[in-house]
Amino acid sequence: MSSTFVIFNNSRRRLLCNSFSLHLHRYISIPSSALPEINLDLSHPTYMVWGSNTGVGKTLVSVGLATSVLSPSSTLSPNPTRFSYIKPVQTGFPADSDSCFVYRKFSEIFLRRRYPVSLFASNHAVKASVPAAAEVLGAEMVEGSEGGLKDLCWYEERRIQGEDSGVVGSKLVCKTMYAWKEAISPHLAVEREGSVVPDAKLLDSLQKCLEVCSRDEDCDRKEGIWSVIETSGGVASPGPSGTLQCDLYRPFRLPAILVGDGRLGGISGTISAYESLKLRGYDVVSVIVQDHGLANEIPLLSYLRNRVPVLVLPPVPQDPLDNLMEWFDESHSVFCTLKDIMLSAHSERLRRLHEMPKKAGDIFWWPFTQHKLVPEEIVTVIDSRCGEKFAVHKIELARDMGYAAARFGHVMFPENVYEPALQCAELLLEGVGKGWASRVFFSDNGSTAIEIALKMAFRRFSLDHGILLDSHNANMVGRCPELKVLALNGSYHGDTLGAMEAQAPSSYTGFLQQPWYTGRGVFLNPPTVFIAGGSWKLSIPEQLQSQKLELDVFGSREELFNKSRDNSELARSYSAYISQQLLQFRVSSGFSEVGALIIEPVIQGAGGMHMIDPLFQRVIVKECRSRQIPVIFDEVFTGFWRLGAESAAELLGCYPDIACYAKLMTGGLIPLSATLATNAIFYAFKGDSKLMALLHGHSYTAHALGCTAAVKAIRWFKDPLTNMNITSDGRHLKELWDVELVNQISSLPEVQRVVSLGTIFALELCAEGHDAGYASLYASSLIQELREDGVYMRPLGNVIYLMCGPCTSPHVCDELLSKLLGRLHRFSQRKAKELQACEL
Repeated sequence: MSSTFVIFNNSRRRLLCNSFSLHLHRYISIPSSALPEINLDLSHPTYMVWGSNTGVGKTLVSVGLATSVLSPSSTLSPNPTRFSYIKPVQTGFPADSDSCFVYRKFSEIFLRRRYPVSLFASNHAVKASVPAAAEVLGAEMVEGSEGGLKDLCWYEERRIQGEDSGVVGSKLVCKTMYAWKEAISPHLAVEREGSVVPDAKLLDSLQKCLEVCSRDEDCDRKEGIWSVIETSGGVASPGPSGTLQCDLYRPFRLPAILVGDGRLGGISGTISAYESLKLRGYDVVSVIVQDHGLANEIPLLSYLRNRVPVLVLPPVPQDPLDNLMEWFDESHSVFCTLKDIMLSAHSERLRRLHEMPKKAGDIFWWPFTQHKLVPEEIVTVIDSRCGEKFAVHKIELARDMGYAAARFGHVMFPENVYEPALQCAELLLEGVGKGWASRVFFSDNGSTAIEIALKMAFRRFSLDHGILLDSHNANMVGRCPELKVLALNGSYHGDTLGAMEAQAPSSYTGFLQQPWYTGRGVFLNPPTVFIAGGSWKLSIPEQLQSQKLELDVFGSREELFNKSRDNSELARSYSAYISQQLLQFRVSSGFSEVGALIIEPVIQGAGGMHMIDPLFQRVIVKECRSRQIPVIFDEVFTGFWRLGAESAAELLGCYPDIACYAKLMTGGLIPLSATLATNAIFYAFKGDSKLMALLHGHSYTAHALGCTAAVKAIRWFKDPLTNMNITSDGRHLKELWDVELVNQISSLPEVQRVVSLGTIFALELCAEGHDAGYASLYASSLIQELREDGVYMRPLGNVIYLMCGPCTSPHVCDELLSKLLGRLHRFSQRKAKELQACEL
């Protein structure tokens, strides 16, 4: 949720389809300290030219491409065309200026070919370091400057007269955004010339430049507007801040033209550059190389398996006096082919984006979705995901997973060991399982992990209570009782049949969803805590309200978790209530036993984002321990820093016998889950007969890719060098949600309650009748308005929630809350007017 997405916005498409304007949005809006909001016009071809190394001819390709696009013979109509060439970063300036080279070389070609139309060409240098600015403006103009960037406002233009001066021609617009004097890597030039350009500033400037390029009143054909951004050096060369360019420009994810290396050693460099781009999610449309007599294109085509066209340019003359006119003439057909490839790829991309919402509605069966309520126009097409610091991790993670796939492929897990699985198990026991767990059982998803946990708990209970007499030979004592669970109302433990049996009746378990459901459990109403009116409050179930309790007053969230509450009168009331419920069950159940306790520690997720009183959960764990009832923590949702600590068990202050983990365990990249258990649980399955073993598993148990992803994610989340949100003691996350904003939202008349903990912010809108509950559509209008602000959320009926990642900057969370607060104000005003209208 907190991560940012590159999204094809269908609502924007509907509004602007008559002018053929399509937009690509990068959400969420992020303050200047992080990445800027990206809003790109997709309706015209926009490409990025990359080089496999420096000196491979990127700028020559840019000139040739500009010539092929602006050549009158290549246009399908007499309407003018605009070609924008952008060089975001230039070193060696002004002696070496790629935008100047494109501007002047194109002008020479245009004059040489004597085209019938006229053409307007310009070249603009925007900002430069002080030493570079002195070369352009003169030393006296920058005297007294102490580093930083100077506004150059340097500009040159010319009108190239065609044979028929009356025919309106096209435009070539060349621009250098940031320039430094020394002809060295940009990060070194910045260091030596004292002119820093933060990544966010560079991206914001580039976006504004692209916005200007897309607006051309003289060009009424969107396909007639082209924009090409040329990078500096190689794919992985550092930008001004030191960030690799392939990472720096990733938020745009523009389709790529890769200029390969036709020289000796160039095959390896070109393949490495290609893989670096693909690994980060770029689409490489074509590879183009110069012919150095080594036929490098043949092994490149073989490696790429014809998935990407490889074009070959003739050798570039080495004579420095050669003006390259004949070379450009000889290369013209290659550049025209390149132009056609780019135009075709662009058209295909737009076609696919247009078709995706309808095709998705026709063939997908989305989970938790009533398709009748999802018209085509509200389907969100996600083109890519990017943003927050964890995005950098995703690149490393993908690389490590590629290594694991190449090294292991698929291997069977039973009776085998391999490094990714072993590392993952060790990290789990040293992290979320520290202090209590000794065994790790891998599976594929959270619901399956719960099924395994139930089997484990019931076996241990059967041994401890004499149901299974001989653990070595699986001897049973007479008739087996029906084992049930102790659980909480509002809980959710997954969608497989066994997991559903362990949760209380709800929208997920009704006859429409699960006709086999019986609800094999004792389900208690838990007390909940929340923020309302700017303060933490406690809501207790009716069964406890009959007792005269002096309810605790909580000045802060920390007080809720304080273990000093364990000796309170409220704790004793909780204990009495739980004991009474268990006794009533034992008396009325006949031949049934409570064989396990299963809870979502602290937060119930899918059940409505309810925060359970930590004291109640500690008490219920204590009551079960005293009765030798195994305790299961369902941390599929809450584990791995979701609640501000690596495990919710640590936050709660008590430990389970069994716990289940998934979701964030792999950084959200690939399915994997794990069920952790104590030695006591494990030994309940040891025996002489294989029938005593835990007979559960699947073909991809502990698969190398998932374990590799988990190892990377677990380490990344808890390392203060990669996760700036980790506190100095390494045990908790810093506060991510601004307390003042949280309290403001909790005080709004339309908000019933708020929960703010770790990476979660949730609120429940005041609603009654059919407007309340999971099936409610009460929040739909608010959700759609938030999407207009770039905030994408899914409601749980009249409950809406934000979830950031453990590495998300608090500034991002502030931005999200501010947008939500603004929309809630308008939502409240609208509801007030609707109420007044009804009263009239």
